[in-house]
Amino acid sequence: MWTEIFNYSIFHNTLRDYLITLAIFLGGAVFLSFFKKILLAKFRRWAERTEKGFFASIIKNGEQNLLPLAYVGLFYLSVYHLSLSPLWLKIINSLSLTLLVIFSVRYLLALLSRGLEYYLIHHEMDANKKYVFRIILKILQLLVWTLALIILLDNLGVQISALVAGLGIGGIAVALAAQVLLSDLFSYFTIYFDRPFEVGDYIVIDSFSGTVENIGLKTTRIRSLTGEELIFSNTDLTSSRLRNYKRMSRRRISFTIGVSYQTEAAQVKEIPQILANIIKSIPDTELNRAHFSSFGEYSLRFDVVYYVLSRDYIKYMDIQEQINLKIIDEFSKRGIKFAYPTQTLYLRNG
Repeated sequence: MWTEIFNYSIFHNTLRDYLITLAIFLGGAVFLSFFKKILLAKFRRWAERTEKGFFASIIKNGEQNLLPLAYVGLFYLSVYHLSLSPLWLKIINSLSLTLLVIFSVRYLLALLSRGLEYYLIHHEMDANKKYVFRIILKILQLLVWTLALIILLDNLGVQISALVAGLGIGGIAVALAAQVLLSDLFSYFTIYFDRPFEVGDYIVIDSFSGTVENIGLKTTRIRSLTGEELIFSNTDLTSSRLRNYKRMSRRRISFTIGVSYQTEAAQVKEIPQILANIIKSIPDTELNRAHFSSFGEYSLRFDVVYYVLSRDYIKYMDIQEQINLKIIDEFSKRGIKFAYPTQTLYLRNG
């Protein structure tokens, strides 16, 4: 009697087959429930006790996405040995593949999002940089979902050639319409990752100069020395020759002085050493050279090159002022006269 009941066929499968399928699914569900309540709970308590917030979020993410995916796999395995019609096989395969793609993508994107939040929390960043990171995350999410959809449709047997071609043409149209905006946006990413300058740096672009106050998605704002705000597109900055004075560890200074042709030869020989001693006597300077360089139109010319061991412009001007005053003082003591433009006129009596 029981044999006849178990061998009773329904939709090309015996009752025994259905009971085996149900037993496999229930047994797997019990195991997954045990895994969730015992093992996952222990991992969660460990992460909370050790203040491993990142690992706790991974466990929670797995519970929300991987565990449902395990139930889908269990259902697929339990009905796999049943004799099903091609229509039902196609429905089950399509449904399983769809759920696999959805939960897998959700899990990966949740990991990416949590990793980004962990990075932003443990690194001091201004609101603008955090905003850009979130924009990048949204773009990545859109790209991943689009790619997953295309792969899913292709595996489901849908002809995606026309869809891919349409997406390509649409992307080209959008890119052409927003060419300037996208160019500035990509230039912003170049500035952010390559860091040719940062907020607070003093930079020079062509004939413009100032301190960087804000780096935006499309424009960068610079405060000039005279007080006005200069606004540059990011593309202009990345395509220009730019000088960043804040990155300068020391400043190279070169200047020339001229003395009168009436200066005695012995004094001319002393002047380079006088200039060198003046430079060496001032703190935060490093002498490079001091030479009698040339005969000018109305003066004997001396070149001096030295370094200010600071990038501060005001400090450089203070040091140069000290040097100038000491040169005047030393030359005055020795009776050395500075040259100035003169002409000698010879009159010949005819």
